[in-house]
Amino acid sequence: MEKLFIGGAFVDAADGATFETFDPATNEPIARIAAGKAEDVSRALASARRAFDEGPWPRATIKQRAGLLRKLAGLLLENADALARLESRDAGKPFRETAERDVPRAADNCAFFASAIEQREGPAFFDRCSFLGKEREIASLVRQEPVGVCALLTPWNSPLMQATWKIAPAIATGNTCVLKPSELTPLSTLKLAELCSQAGVPDGVVNVVTGFGPDAGAPLVADPRVNAIAFTGSEATGIAINVAAAKTLKKVTLEMGGKSANVVCDDADLETAIEGSVLAMFRHSGQVCLAGTRLYVQAGIFDRFVERYLARVNALRVGDPQAKDSDLGPLISPQHRERVEAFVARAEEEGTTALLRGSRPENGVLARGNYLSPTVFAPERDDQAIAREEVFGPVLSLFRFKSLAEVILRANDSRYGLSSYIWTRDIATGLRFAEGIRAGMCWINGYFLRDLRQPFGGMKYSGLGREGGRWSLDFFTEPKLVCIAY
Repeated sequence: MEKLFIGGAFVDAADGATFETFDPATNEPIARIAAGKAEDVSRALASARRAFDEGPWPRATIKQRAGLLRKLAGLLLENADALARLESRDAGKPFRETAERDVPRAADNCAFFASAIEQREGPAFFDRCSFLGKEREIASLVRQEPVGVCALLTPWNSPLMQATWKIAPAIATGNTCVLKPSELTPLSTLKLAELCSQAGVPDGVVNVVTGFGPDAGAPLVADPRVNAIAFTGSEATGIAINVAAAKTLKKVTLEMGGKSANVVCDDADLETAIEGSVLAMFRHSGQVCLAGTRLYVQAGIFDRFVERYLARVNALRVGDPQAKDSDLGPLISPQHRERVEAFVARAEEEGTTALLRGSRPENGVLARGNYLSPTVFAPERDDQAIAREEVFGPVLSLFRFKSLAEVILRANDSRYGLSSYIWTRDIATGLRFAEGIRAGMCWINGYFLRDLRQPFGGMKYSGLGREGGRWSLDFFTEPKLVCIAY
């Protein structure tokens, strides 16, 4: 059985409660997990609070923190194959993706923030002013101090990468934390806690409470002992967290849903745009907040693009995520697949044309899992549910457009504003789109080309704040003015 990680040790839930997690590829149980509740959250927060208020970590040198993070990065790479297979089985992601992207990125997160704190510059200001009848020199220094105890809540689609994305900057800047992973994919996060201990993270600095949102997540974000909350997940949960955090004025960063526009212009490199657009939509079976789920293709190349795009999508291999040749694994749960299928059924009831209709596998071992092949719709209107709501599955809405001004207006007609994409040979067109789009991120001729120094986050109902680089360091610290008159 997998236990909670509190105060440097794996422990049972206070009431002994457990729950099972399931392999999305077979719907068979993987592990039995301790089901944390309010009492367990309180234990974890007491441990984190004690480690922050009394322990050595907030007072450790930058060299000490950076060295430990680099050691953790090394341990992640030493355990890369086992972690990639665990992540693939737990989340249903293709092993190729967890091995080539997720685990290396988790190690990069730790190594990056080790360097980031070493290179961070602190401002100092010098002036002269009159004080008590005398002219005095003034030196003003700004200390960047850890914010305190941080609640870190991560989603099920990239659990290890997301956990390190939050833990690394939090502890790099001297904080302590309680991490609550999704109840659907807790295994790699628990393994990460073990590696943190092996790397030498002091007891109580990193704690993990597994369990369900109402039982563990809600008491965690509401507790006044928490100073900051970093959340990635659904829109509804993010709004609830923001409301709860406001009562005690916690710092909050929220990365939530998306319905990202992916725009292909007449002058685009067709092959690059097709391959990039397929990746932007169908990576992890569309269970990605950044997915380019609204595809706008300019009229001049529409027919040519669509013919080749559909052929490429139809060639994607749906299969066992542990197999190296699988492009799409299963959806995370039977309930989530039913939700995605309900969107598809509603679109069909409204008369929306399906250019490609996905389905469940009917034969063989795949029929036991939560597999669903891609669907491509051609809605007549942008305001149909299939084109406006976050489906979070392998379902695309495809549109034709004429001008850049038109597509910017249509792309912005969404309550979401996380990411956006445009494919064009004309850099001026790309930059005009980037200027006009109301989204936190815009990629021109690329998909999720990630530099960890860059800000990550969205506008509108896609979230609040930014993570990455100095934005993460700013979030997890509080600036303190120290002014010296002499």
